[in-house]
Amino acid sequence: MAETDDGRRQGRGRLSSLEMLPEEADGDLLWLHDELRNGNQPQTAILKEFNARLADRGIGPISKGAFSRYSVRKAREWREYDERLRLSRSLVETMGTDGADKMTVAVAERLKMAVDAVLSEGNLGPKEIAALARANRAAIAAQKDAIEIRRSLEEEQRRKLEEVADAVAQVGAKAGISEETMAEINRRIVGGA
Repeated sequence: MAETDDGRRQGRGRLSSLEMLPEEADGDLLWLHDELRNGNQPQTAILKEFNARLADRGIGPISKGAFSRYSVRKAREWREYDERLRLSRSLVETMGTDGADKMTVAVAERLKMAVDAVLSEGNLGPKEIAALARANRAAIAAQKDAIEIRRSLEEEQRRKLEEVADAVAQVGAKAGISEETMAEINRRIVGGA
C-alpha cells in the first residue's frame, strides 16, 4: 500500500466489519447512515440499536472501535461532500442564471477529456468501455438538463421583472408620471438597460 508525503496510508486498505456485512444488512446500513447523518442520537445508542437490528438477522455485533472508526470516516466524507456542495452552489449563484449551465459544461468537458485520456492509453475491456460510454451519456444528459434549468431560471426572472414593471406602472400612474416616462422606466426594468 502506498503512503502519502506525510506518511499516512493511501487507499482502501482492509475492509471494515461494517463494509463486510452481508447484503441482508443493506437496509440496516441505510438506517445507520441516516442516523449518523442526522446526529439526533448519541453514537452509543445508534450502535446499540444497529447491533440489535443485526442480531434480528442472525448477524454478529459490530465492535465499538470498528463502529467509531466507520462513523468518523463517514462524518469526514459528509463534511467534504457538504463543503463541495456549498462551494458549487456559491459558485453557481455568482455566475447568474446561466451559472449551472456553465458549470455543467465545464464538468462535462473535463469528463470528456478524462475519457479521451483513458481511451488513448488502451488496454480497456468491454466493461471499462461501457462505463466510459455511460459516463459520456450522463455528461451529455447533464448538459441538456442544465440548459432546461437555465431556461426556467431566465423565464422566472423575466416574469418577476414584468411584475415589477407592472407595479411601477401602477405607482407611476397614481403619481401622474407621463406615459412616455413610464415606458422608458419599464423598458429599463425589463430590458435591464
